[in-house]
Amino acid sequence: MVVVLNFFMTLAVLGVLAAGGLLYWGKVEFESAGPLKQDKTVLIQPGTALDKIGNILERQEIISNKWVFTGAVQAYKVSGKLKAGEYLFKSGSTMRTVMETIVQGKSILHTVTFPEGWTSKQIVERIRANTVLAGTIDEIPPEGSLLPETYRFTRGETRQELLDRVKRAQERVLANIWERRTADLPIATPQDMVILASIVEKETGKSDERTRVAGVFVNRINKKMRLQSDPTILYGLYKGEAWMQARKIFKSDLKKPNPYNTYQIDGLPPGPIGNPGKSALEAVANPSRTNDLFFVADGTGGHVFAETLADHERNVARWRRIERERREKQEQEKKAQGDQPAEEKPKDN
Repeated sequence: MVVVLNFFMTLAVLGVLAAGGLLYWGKVEFESAGPLKQDKTVLIQPGTALDKIGNILERQEIISNKWVFTGAVQAYKVSGKLKAGEYLFKSGSTMRTVMETIVQGKSILHTVTFPEGWTSKQIVERIRANTVLAGTIDEIPPEGSLLPETYRFTRGETRQELLDRVKRAQERVLANIWERRTADLPIATPQDMVILASIVEKETGKSDERTRVAGVFVNRINKKMRLQSDPTILYGLYKGEAWMQARKIFKSDLKKPNPYNTYQIDGLPPGPIGNPGKSALEAVANPSRTNDLFFVADGTGGHVFAETLADHERNVARWRRIERERREKQEQEKKAQGDQPAEEKPKDN
């Protein structure tokens, strides 16, 4: 009996020592630098079981031993907290770092940018063209209901989910700016503010001009003057495709039936001509206090403003002169290069 007891006690001691040694080895492995030689991206699909995650990580040489990894995940009681996603693992990442990354859901963030003033059709087409997003978009939202800016998303997010976020961002920003608007604005509703902001957005690309351009339109509305904004003509003619390519306005366009043409209609057009950014909305909510009623391009990318029609006509004449000089210079450069300009076709005007 003594011999038998000694035998089993010896086995027990050896078992404890072996288990302790195994745990120590596993802990060292778990916290040691992994085999990954260079940064690598791995996608873990939703619903992937722990054992399969271990297989994926070991096969991709991110971890050295899936049994150590899965055992540690269970020991730390986080097997139910592993999150699906697209993960970037740095070279030499330890198994602890890998586990913590997946538990915390630190997925790779992709970005997409929608320029200010884009139409809803342009924004939806950019979302549809993104290959990281999933799913479809069945309907283009109303013009002016989206907020152009840069958005982050993870692989697997649907196109509709991203579009819904863009909508909610616009609702949130619009409500906030509307609450902080100047009290005496001739703007009756938040939608009217979006309409005017969309016009301001297309009239100037300079951030320091937006409030002054907004002030011009506010002054014209107060004086019952038509807005006479060229971009409204183009939107009325081409709708969501108005800004997809460069288009000229001809004199005949001024006379075509067009509910958006602010040379023909009084007040604001029936809807926005694009999706204005936050800065344009803020400019309309708090426009510059001036007596300006006119503005025209100054040849430098900005505009020159005027309070009277006489001053405006002088500014227009100056701009026409700048345009003419530019055309003449271009023709001279072509001749100098031996490229004779082709005969100009009659314009539709």
